[in-house]
Amino acid sequence: MGDVMTPDLTAADLVRLFDMADMGTENVKFRQTWVSTATGPDGKPLGTAIVALMTGDPGSFSDLHRLPTDEVWHFYLGDPIELLLLHPDGTDELRLLGHDVLAGQNVQTTVPAGSWMGARVAPGGSFALFGNTMAPGFVPADFEAADRGELLRRYPHRRDLIEAMTR
Repeated sequence: MGDVMTPDLTAADLVRLFDMADMGTENVKFRQTWVSTATGPDGKPLGTAIVALMTGDPGSFSDLHRLPTDEVWHFYLGDPIELLLLHPDGTDELRLLGHDVLAGQNVQTTVPAGSWMGARVAPGGSFALFGNTMAPGFVPADFEAADRGELLRRYPHRRDLIEAMTR
């Protein structure tokens, strides 16, 4: 039997438990868990949240994309997540989400609006359960998919991750 941090659950168990479906824009499973009933002047909900799951399969990842508002990532359980950020000013970083905070992993991190982001289960991992929260809330029109060629020209030193996180 697993401990509190790593219960004996499989990715399939989590998909059933949370009643997840395929995400239309990325090859991950997800379920929207909250949509604010209040809306802003633009008609968008004031906030949204999802729970999502990626597996260690090379085809299961959060495709590089950007959003017009900040997005908070929450790590829940499983194996660490590599979160690649490509910022508008030309800088980049690779953040690691996971429970080993003493080793520099984060249980929560915020992706700034306008930064390209993509994520995958760290190599060798099986699955990761995570969540995303946005305020104002996410609407599908906010999702801007990355152009692999454009990102490779701008961030050539991140070639391996860009190729792994685009289709």
